Order: sequence, then structure tokens, then C-alpha cells
Amino acid sequence: MTKDFILASGSLQRKLLLEQINMSPSLIEPADIDETPKKSEKASAYVKRMALEKALSVATKYPGKIVLACDTIIVAGTQIVQKAHSDEEQTKVMHLISGKAHKVLSAVCVVDPKGKARIRLSSTKILMKKMSDKEIEDYVNSKEWIGAAGYKIEGRLAALVRKIIGSYSGVVGLPLFETRNLLIGAGIK
Repeated sequence: MTKDFILASGSLQRKLLLEQINMSPSLIEPADIDETPKKSEKASAYVKRMALEKALSVATKYPGKIVLACDTIIVAGTQIVQKAHSDEEQTKVMHLISGKAHKVLSAVCVVDPKGKARIRLSSTKILMKKMSDKEIEDYVNSKEWIGAAGYKIEGRLAALVRKIIGSYSGVVGLPLFETRNLLIGAGIK
């Protein structure tokens, strides 16, 4: 067995989650792909496609290596919540999830040394409290959300979450149960 694998992500949260389960990558190589959803693409299909494309993008550069990739999105109803790029966009996201349930989908893909890709999907339901305008304004002004799909649950927003049904680590950005099993299946021990 080997401990040698590549993480196809520049996410500090994913690196820290892997360290938490003693499965640190030997190399970090963020994938550079087009992340535009296809017309009429369902959220679960989109997030799995993103994880697969990220993994394969990096695996083609490193044949024979194990590659781990992940993609995490927020889904409100059937709407995929994209990363906000301004305070105004983030304010809209906060109003969209305030007082409602939404899902966080996290797809993990591992490409084994033979080039075979395996994907697992983690779905977590989040129930948010009804946020006041002040709570929304404070969260947006915190800038914690920058670079995240919707928000960072491991920060200030944790105090506004009423209930999590599913994988906390999946909401942070890497569902550890699925990830560990995929890596072990590919030969990581």
C-alpha cells in the first residue's frame, strides 16, 4: 500500500480535513477546468461531473498516480448557488437560505493508478434560522464567504445553523467517510 496521492484542489479546508484523518496528499495540484453548469443539468449530475473533470484533468498530467478531487455546492430548491463575487450577490444568497432548508452536495472522485475513476456523492440537509437583516449584513461584512460556494459553515455562520442532517465535513468541503473509503479502495493506507 502507498500513501502517495495528489489532491486536485487548492482548498485549505480540504487539506486540513485530510490531515485530520491522517491522509495527507504528497502533492497539491489544483485543477483548472470550466465550472459552468450545462443547460438543464441537475445539481447532483453537475457536482459529480465537476469532481470527475477535476480529477481527470490532474490525472492526465500524472499517469499512474492516485488523484483525489472534490466539488461542493449549495442547492436551494433546484437552484445551484454559485460563488458570490460581491457583497450584493452574497446578500442575495443569505436571503435565499434564511429560515429555510437547503442541501449541500459534495462529490468526491478518486482516480486509481490504472486510470479508473470512482465517484461518491454526499448530500447534507441544512436548516438555517430566519436571519435578521443585521445578521445577514454582519455575515456579508465578515468576508468569510469569499471563495466559498454560499458560505463557510466552520466560521461565524455556524451560530445561525439550526440543524445539520448528514456530513459536517461534506459541508466544509470534503466528506471524510466517502473520501477515506475511496482512497483505501485505490490503495492508500
